[in-house]
Amino acid sequence: MNVVLAVAVIVLFFLYFLGGKKACLANGRGECSIVKDSAGATRPRIAYVELDSLNDEVTFIKERKTELEGEQTDMENDYNNAYRQLEAEKNNFLKRGAAITQPEAEAFQQKLIQQQQQIEADKQARSQKLAEKGSQVMEGIQKTLKDFITGYNKDKKYTYILAVGTGLDYMLYKDSTLNITSDVVKGLNDKMNNPQ
Repeated sequence: MNVVLAVAVIVLFFLYFLGGKKACLANGRGECSIVKDSAGATRPRIAYVELDSLNDEVTFIKERKTELEGEQTDMENDYNNAYRQLEAEKNNFLKRGAAITQPEAEAFQQKLIQQQQQIEADKQARSQKLAEKGSQVMEGIQKTLKDFITGYNKDKKYTYILAVGTGLDYMLYKDSTLNITSDVVKGLNDKMNNPQ
């Protein structure tokens, strides 16, 4: 019975250590992406990045955001100016008072309606272009972030790097020692200020 138990212990010993080594080699890095915590339990290496901090602290993201906000403001100003101009035109027409004939009034009203429709069509077209540009900017930022994280993780060897932030915070608990946001902010700023 003792011999059977000894053989079972030896088999379990080899399975545990060789199985763990195979799992580490299977990830292709030659280094385990699993770490032992203070209790000796194994867990994957995980880190997270706060997207709100990236938006506030990464220069090229702030610049793209400011650029889009500026275009939005310009569009709204143009829209408001066009409506003010229509209002002034209407007021000037109405100053003529009783001298306005029925056909003139109808023609002016038709002209006003056409101008309003043109203003709305222009606003809609510009809004759509701005939305498309915003989408392209976001895709570019995401690609830059993913490319940076991929390079950053070659040395760090995290199993998972999660994104958290307003509207994305599905984690009920975050260990602040796993927060790599400051490294990512610094790295992205350095990379974008010194493109190679």
